[in-house]
Amino acid sequence: MKVLSRAVLLACLMAAPLAARAQVGVSLSQNYAQLMTGGTLQFSATVTGTANHGVTWQVNFDNAGTASSGKITRTGLYTAPASAPYPAIATITAVSKADPSVSATATVTILTQARNGQTYYVAPGGRDAGAGSLGDPWKTIQHAADTAAAGDTVYVRQGVYNEHVTFKKSGSAGQFITFANYPGETATLDGTGLGIPQNMWGLFTFQDTSYVIAEGFELRNYTTATTRDVPIGIFVFGAGTNVQLVNNYVHDITTTAHTTPQKCNSNAFGITVYGTKAPDAIDGLAVSGNEVSHLKTGCSETLSLDGNVTNWAVVGNRVHDDDNIAIGAIGFERVSNDPAFDQARDGVIRGNTVYNITSFGNPDYGRQYAADGIYVDGGTNILIEQNLIHHVDLGIELASEHRDHVSSFVIARNNLVYDGNSAGISIGGYASGRGGTDHCTIVGNTLYNNDTQDTGSGEFQIQFHATSNTFENNIVYAGAQGLMINDFTTSSPDPATLDYNLYFSGVGANNAHFIWQKHNYKGYETYRTGTGQDADSPSFSDPQFLSLGDPPDLDIAASSPARNAGAVLGGAIAGVYDFPGYKRVVAGKTNIGAYQH
Repeated sequence: MKVLSRAVLLACLMAAPLAARAQVGVSLSQNYAQLMTGGTLQFSATVTGTANHGVTWQVNFDNAGTASSGKITRTGLYTAPASAPYPAIATITAVSKADPSVSATATVTILTQARNGQTYYVAPGGRDAGAGSLGDPWKTIQHAADTAAAGDTVYVRQGVYNEHVTFKKSGSAGQFITFANYPGETATLDGTGLGIPQNMWGLFTFQDTSYVIAEGFELRNYTTATTRDVPIGIFVFGAGTNVQLVNNYVHDITTTAHTTPQKCNSNAFGITVYGTKAPDAIDGLAVSGNEVSHLKTGCSETLSLDGNVTNWAVVGNRVHDDDNIAIGAIGFERVSNDPAFDQARDGVIRGNTVYNITSFGNPDYGRQYAADGIYVDGGTNILIEQNLIHHVDLGIELASEHRDHVSSFVIARNNLVYDGNSAGISIGGYASGRGGTDHCTIVGNTLYNNDTQDTGSGEFQIQFHATSNTFENNIVYAGAQGLMINDFTTSSPDPATLDYNLYFSGVGANNAHFIWQKHNYKGYETYRTGTGQDADSPSFSDPQFLSLGDPPDLDIAASSPARNAGAVLGGAIAGVYDFPGYKRVVAGKTNIGAYQH
């Protein structure tokens, strides 16, 4: 059973003893299912360890769930919503009560009609001239992809398949074509020795497909030594609707092409989505429960969406130990054939765990700490919430690399970002000749001990061409460098409004460092008086995290000055639920930072 530990280092540790926390494990009765609207499905969780106090059930990382995503009882009985969400998935999570740093997550595809297709099988010892039955399976996954029709399911038996698989056929509304590992077995696509068709191809490639699911595969060992070729674990491109990538393990996709930071021209991807057409988009895409790790991607991202991609969800994935950006939503790269549609938009990045991401030592970057945990580069109308991000270069960045273009109307809320090499959160273009950030909202996050490499970026960095942004209700706990805010340009006279934030560092209030409109302010009150920012923010004080150990527990004590000190901004802005899934507003009040309970 694959356990997705969104909370591998989840900070809501409550009061469980340390000895008990070290011995708890959670697994689920199943990690993927398909369910009709209004249908029910009983999940069960197995909790191992000396302190078994059961689990708390969540739907889409909300305790108990909602009418739109489905609801779950305290005993794990899930009821799907009356109408399918869009994208048509829900995530079910069981969180250990003894140790909320341990959880297991399943993905449910919500169907609007019963599947009416055939079931086929693929096995290493099979034959493509066979019947595709359990007793007479096909040999190649590609033959199954060429044969399967709407409503069909293809189970791939355990083994190593040294082939590219290109999906060009589509299912139909309510009748997905499903490709999955045979239950309890691992089907592996291994790219060893394979070429790269058209100089850019995936081990799995979805070309202009709709209503297709790929679930539970391992994809590995796909590489290039030349800058002209781009290996990809899973590649979705063209246009289409309702493609779902669920519970796949993508690793060791690499480029070893010779390059330099001046060239930055070697590329590989773990999972990438290119909406190349217009007005038809890649629409209703779901990327859920995947693990993507140990990649060398050169100048490219680990998991990214680029071009005409809309109404998408990147949820519950684990991305780690990679040498460039972990999760990206990108625009204005001339991926779409129509510039008016050339940006990822109307999506959600929720409940992902991202760690050990750095470009330092990547030949395309040299000695730069430039890799983001989550990067919106020219995207719009995107929600980033309930993500756990640590030990990356920059935690969350909202910007645009293209002059006269911006990331806009992005909300980043209820996230944890800690122990980063550079800035915790950054907005604005990285140079004066680049784009910027407009009307983005950063609320209810907890930033702790970022810029550990003392890059001078600080906890919250504002770069070039930032306009009409909001930074409220955040805990900002800086490390030894003591740099809280770093607005080092005057490219915009009013880059952001800051208020109701709680600041702290061991350097003390009088030595804390703030840069605003290129002016240096030493001392918290000096900064507030000189800028007019943070007028309603509480005094410079310790938020009283429950633990600063390794990992830290960034929940706050009952006596924390962050409690009930935030501005009540409404669910559309601040979210209905906090980082671990509790209600964001209680008795008409809300906390500063990512925790409410």
